[in-house]
Amino acid sequence: MSRRLGSRVNITLQERAGRVVVGLVGAVGGVVLLTSASSTLSVVLEILLVLAGLDLLVTGATGHCPLYARLGHVPSSLDRRAGERTP
Repeated sequence: MSRRLGSRVNITLQERAGRVVVGLVGAVGGVVLLTSASSTLSVVLEILLVLAGLDLLVTGATGHCPLYARLGHVPSSLDRRAGERTP
Protein backbone atom coordinates (compact mmCIF):
# COMPACT_ATOMS: atom_id res chain seq x y z
CA MET A 1 0.00 0.00 0.00
CA SER A 2 1.66 3.22 -1.10
CA ARG A 3 1.03 6.68 0.25
CA ARG A 4 -0.65 9.19 -1.99
CA LEU A 5 1.35 12.11 -3.27
CA GLY A 6 1.32 14.97 -0.81
CA SER A 7 0.48 12.84 2.22
CA ARG A 8 3.80 13.37 3.95
CA VAL A 9 4.08 14.03 7.66
CA ASN A 10 3.27 17.66 8.42
CA ILE A 11 2.56 17.48 12.16
CA THR A 12 5.23 17.54 14.87
CA LEU A 13 5.60 14.65 17.29
CA GLN A 14 4.25 16.72 20.18
CA GLU A 15 1.19 17.81 18.21
CA ARG A 16 0.60 14.24 17.07
CA ALA A 17 0.60 13.03 20.68
CA GLY A 18 -1.76 15.82 21.69
CA ARG A 19 -4.12 15.09 18.82
CA VAL A 20 -4.24 11.39 19.68
CA VAL A 21 -4.98 12.07 23.37
CA VAL A 22 -7.58 14.80 22.76
CA GLY A 23 -9.13 12.84 19.89
CA LEU A 24 -9.43 9.70 21.98
CA VAL A 25 -11.02 11.62 24.86
CA GLY A 26 -13.42 13.37 22.47
CA ALA A 27 -14.45 10.22 20.62
CA VAL A 28 -14.93 8.13 23.76
CA GLY A 29 -16.64 10.99 25.58
CA GLY A 30 -19.01 11.53 22.68
CA VAL A 31 -19.94 7.86 22.56
CA VAL A 32 -20.54 7.79 26.33
CA LEU A 33 -22.70 10.91 26.10
CA LEU A 34 -24.66 9.41 23.19
CA THR A 35 -25.87 6.60 25.44
CA SER A 36 -27.80 9.11 27.54
CA ALA A 37 -28.83 11.59 24.83
CA SER A 38 -32.33 12.90 25.37
CA SER A 39 -32.90 15.46 22.62
CA THR A 40 -32.20 15.70 18.92
CA LEU A 41 -29.84 18.62 19.47
CA SER A 42 -27.78 16.71 22.01
CA VAL A 43 -27.54 13.72 19.67
CA VAL A 44 -26.34 15.93 16.80
CA LEU A 45 -23.76 17.70 18.99
CA GLU A 46 -22.49 14.43 20.43
CA ILE A 47 -22.13 12.91 16.96
CA LEU A 48 -20.14 16.00 15.95
CA LEU A 49 -17.95 15.50 19.04
CA VAL A 50 -17.30 11.88 18.06
CA LEU A 51 -16.45 12.88 14.47
CA ALA A 52 -14.11 15.67 15.61
CA GLY A 53 -12.44 13.25 18.01
CA LEU A 54 -11.98 10.68 15.25
CA ASP A 55 -10.52 13.32 12.95
CA LEU A 56 -7.97 14.34 15.57
CA LEU A 57 -7.20 10.70 16.32
CA VAL A 58 -6.62 9.81 12.66
CA THR A 59 -4.54 12.89 11.84
CA GLY A 60 -2.48 12.36 14.98
CA ALA A 61 -1.90 8.70 14.19
CA THR A 62 -0.96 9.29 10.55
CA GLY A 63 0.97 12.51 11.13
CA HIS A 64 -0.71 14.17 8.19
CA CYS A 65 -3.24 17.00 8.41
CA PRO A 66 -5.00 17.70 5.09
CA LEU A 67 -5.91 21.23 6.23
CA TYR A 68 -2.26 22.02 7.02
CA ALA A 69 -1.30 20.63 3.60
CA ARG A 70 -3.97 22.72 1.87
CA LEU A 71 -2.82 25.87 3.66
CA GLY A 72 0.85 25.08 3.01
CA HIS A 73 1.67 24.95 6.73
CA VAL A 74 4.82 23.03 7.62
CA PRO A 75 6.26 23.35 11.14
CA SER A 76 9.81 24.70 11.09
CA SER A 77 11.10 21.56 12.81
CA LEU A 78 9.83 19.48 9.87
CA ASP A 79 10.75 21.92 7.11
CA ARG A 80 13.83 20.67 5.27
CA ARG A 81 14.59 24.20 4.18
CA ALA A 82 14.64 25.54 7.77
CA GLY A 83 18.44 25.60 7.81
CA GLU A 84 18.53 27.66 4.62
CA ARG A 85 16.42 30.49 6.00
CA THR A 86 17.92 33.64 7.38
CA PRO A 87 16.29 35.03 10.53
